[in-house]
Amino acid sequence: MGMMKKYGKITIFAGVLLIFIFILTCETQTVNIDPYYITGPRQSKEEFRVLFDLLAQEEPGSEDEFAVAREIAACFIRLKDYDRLVHFLSDRAIKNPDDPYNSYYLLMIAYAFMQQESSPIAALYLELIVKNYPDFIINDESIHLVCLKHLISLVNNPERQIWYYNELISRFPESIDLGAAYFMLGQACEKIGDWEGAISAYTNYLPYTGTTIIPGFPNADQYARQQVDYSISYKDWTFESLPALRAAIENALDTGSSWQLSRIQAKANFFGRSWGQTEADDARMVDFNIAEFMYNNRIRYAPALDASSIASEAFFRTTGWSSYLPTCYLYFRKIYFPQDPEIHGRWEWAGVYYGEKF
Repeated sequence: MGMMKKYGKITIFAGVLLIFIFILTCETQTVNIDPYYITGPRQSKEEFRVLFDLLAQEEPGSEDEFAVAREIAACFIRLKDYDRLVHFLSDRAIKNPDDPYNSYYLLMIAYAFMQQESSPIAALYLELIVKNYPDFIINDESIHLVCLKHLISLVNNPERQIWYYNELISRFPESIDLGAAYFMLGQACEKIGDWEGAISAYTNYLPYTGTTIIPGFPNADQYARQQVDYSISYKDWTFESLPALRAAIENALDTGSSWQLSRIQAKANFFGRSWGQTEADDARMVDFNIAEFMYNNRIRYAPALDASSIASEAFFRTTGWSSYLPTCYLYFRKIYFPQDPEIHGRWEWAGVYYGEKF
């Protein structure tokens, strides 16, 4: 009887052990790991085996499965094995079209192509995500926002950039520099000849002047204000050529007519400033009161334009304005305003610099 009990216990133990081994064998057989993905040094290979084994056990489309897949992708990135990264993530997205994390997988594919300097292919994936896949937040940032930022730097097509900036402005106004976005939208609109869109963008940019720094555009504030002011004002102060403008100025000074000189003065963006001031110093600019300066004074002018004059701007030295400010340089500028071909390329008297040049 004792032997039967002992034998029975052994039999039961052996049976349990056999069942356990059978279960392990079944699980091992169901985890079919593609040897293509087991790469790198020995430690990496072991890590990949463990991760792919875990991946097979997780619920498809679950947060846990995403966490494992993300770690596998991170391992490929650490090895700089972008080909396997693309294969792995592409396979997941194709086989699981309804996976809620596909937008992240496609973003990582785009990242891999960017690392391989294949920007056009990366841009295709980024646009695909924004247009066809739902957005979600990861690391406290929107996937779509990340895509749009990359697209702006990767794609030089102005029509596409208009769409990107409009998406950023309408969907993520609190997550971007709105002023910079409006200004760059205006630039993109100009490139395709959409002058109405450009003026609208520059108008929206104006409230941000003085607070936004736009790389590559140090005079963005002045430029936007100039374009908007040109669009809403009369342009009867412009001249066909620089010699014509200079002749009109000289005639007004010769006759001492402040009224005639004021008619030549630009009605948009005219400034009066010292040489040390810049376009950003609007608060310190002083109005140039022509009548007051010319009263009882004989204004003289140089026989030629200043030597620093160039094809798009010129300086004209004048003297005799007042005892405390005897010298002024009149500033002439070639107008850049493609929206209106009638004045684009003409000349204007745009401002005055007080005192001698530095």
